[in-house]
Amino acid sequence: MLLTVKLKHNRDLSIELAKARQVAEYAVEHRSRSSADVRHFGLKSIIANQILRKYGNNRSIRAVKNIVLIVPGQGIKYDSETRIIRVPCLKLAMDASYLLSFEKINQMELNGEYAFITMTVPEPPLMSVQSFIGIDRNTTGHIAVAANPATGKVWKLGKQCQHVHEKYKEMRRRLQKQCRYKVKKIKQRESQMVRDTNHKVSKKIVDIAVQNACGIKMEQLDGIRNNRKQAVSFRYSLNSWSFYQLQFMIEYKAKLLGVSVAYVDPAYTSQMCSRCGLLGARNGKDFTCSCGHVDHADVNASFNIALRPSIEESVGRSHADRDVCEGRIDTPREATP
Repeated sequence: MLLTVKLKHNRDLSIELAKARQVAEYAVEHRSRSSADVRHFGLKSIIANQILRKYGNNRSIRAVKNIVLIVPGQGIKYDSETRIIRVPCLKLAMDASYLLSFEKINQMELNGEYAFITMTVPEPPLMSVQSFIGIDRNTTGHIAVAANPATGKVWKLGKQCQHVHEKYKEMRRRLQKQCRYKVKKIKQRESQMVRDTNHKVSKKIVDIAVQNACGIKMEQLDGIRNNRKQAVSFRYSLNSWSFYQLQFMIEYKAKLLGVSVAYVDPAYTSQMCSRCGLLGARNGKDFTCSCGHVDHADVNASFNIALRPSIEESVGRSHADRDVCEGRIDTPREATP
């Protein structure tokens, strides 16, 4: 799998970045893809070619905004003994001793402070699991609630995200009334804090799965924002919900450790009783069922997600049932004496 890591390069690359911007602006203006046309800017051809390919080929780019130095894999050297990554064209060396083991470096992008290294990382085989933990992702309260039906244990994670959203929503509203132009910076700060929380929550979830030798099950939430039945007061929470970012982080962290991830149908996971399977009543975060079961609504949903068959299993069962009905597969019969 491909993995991108961030390293601080501790080098002043302002001259190289200025040259790269000139090359990119020339490529946008003339749609040039030849390094001979930009030789006079003085940028190394191995970097200039990558910038020309990015900006010269893409006609939808009208202006150069955030410029980076792009170095292909063949321009990067790695010493496995000293674990030093070298970029000869920039006379740059970085310590990679704390990085995961990797097969090769595919590309590197550098800005004024960091180097973003894309590398191929070997994937371990998936663990053989008998049970799953269910992950219920939420817009309010805890952003993720994990439950393990085998042990009955529950983990509530990421409660601070709702506070962050409410805090910065009010801050943006106040600044907009004052006609101050700091709204974009505040939104970026909010996104960074939420991203950091998602990293920590996803790591905790994968660690729980490894410690309990379980797989991970989540709801398949594709297209959830297209539902027009949501209340107006709920739209902000829904639109600021970073459920896909958390899902992506869980997926790649689980893949690195050989943990399987499956998805279930999200229908009625919050309304079905995890004890008896009947539809109960949900009021906010409270869930009650006619069988007498009372629980936190998100905890009840996470147990339902863990116990529900994955979408692949459901499709396989429906196909098998259809084949039996259409006579392509014989139904099992009792042995005749």
